[in-house]
Amino acid sequence: MDAKELKALKKKNKIKESKVDYVYYAICGFILFLLAVIVIYPLYYIIVASISDPDAVMTGDVWLYPVKVTFSGYAQLFNRDDVWRGYFNTLIYTIFGTVFNIALTIPAGWALSRDYLPFRKLINVLLIITMFFGGGLVPYVILCRSLGLYQNPLILIIGGGVSVYNVFMCKSFFQVNVPKEVLEAAQIDGAGEIRTFFDLVLPLAKSIISVMVLFYAVGHWNNYIDAYIFSIDKDFYPLQAVINGLLDATAGGEGDVVLEQMRVATQIKFTSIIVATVPILILYPMIEKHFGQGVLVGSFK
Repeated sequence: MDAKELKALKKKNKIKESKVDYVYYAICGFILFLLAVIVIYPLYYIIVASISDPDAVMTGDVWLYPVKVTFSGYAQLFNRDDVWRGYFNTLIYTIFGTVFNIALTIPAGWALSRDYLPFRKLINVLLIITMFFGGGLVPYVILCRSLGLYQNPLILIIGGGVSVYNVFMCKSFFQVNVPKEVLEAAQIDGAGEIRTFFDLVLPLAKSIISVMVLFYAVGHWNNYIDAYIFSIDKDFYPLQAVINGLLDATAGGEGDVVLEQMRVATQIKFTSIIVATVPILILYPMIEKHFGQGVLVGSFK
């Protein structure tokens, strides 16, 4: 069959779209456009407001473009030593905390995916119970105090070391993506459980590991409430706690000071959102190619 005959066959078998189909496509396109605007515009507004004059932002003059462009908000934010210290603290908590989470979650998911794990069903039931019932904040604080973690920055790294939901996502991933033939071949070659896990399983788990890194890293990056709950020294505050403290410090006042405090609070509010979000926006594209596969396959069951 030559090219002309193939083209004629495709044209013959092509399904003609009716006017109703075009109306349907137009409605779907319009709805998607509205959803895109709803999602994108707030992010765009934050960027525009962060470089606009605070008086224009407070009076509602900023909508689609910056008004009286100024970077004084960023200057005020980055000229503070506590902000840089908070950035450094958060990086430490995020990096080491994520490594700690991954070191617990991935092996746990692999172990639960094996049918020969002793008391596997009982362990599954106990883990599921913790997803619906918890001891509460007070017992948690008492436990951490008894372990010497109260007023200890280490709690921001090892606190909440395992997410049961993430463990089950890893379990489903391993059940679907690790062929039994590969494991049987490893056993025939004399590989034990540890060598099989590190040499065969982990190379096949790049997708789910990427997803877990993103989930845990975002959790650590946005975590600030634990710094208040466990009365962490201000020198060890994460970035989010530092920014929250700046916003509280600029609230209130008397007389002519109120307006200036509102101007400073407006600038810091938008610039701090940008500063705190940029690292996560940088991280996501690095692991995006693995994210879809890891989430879909890991949560399939």
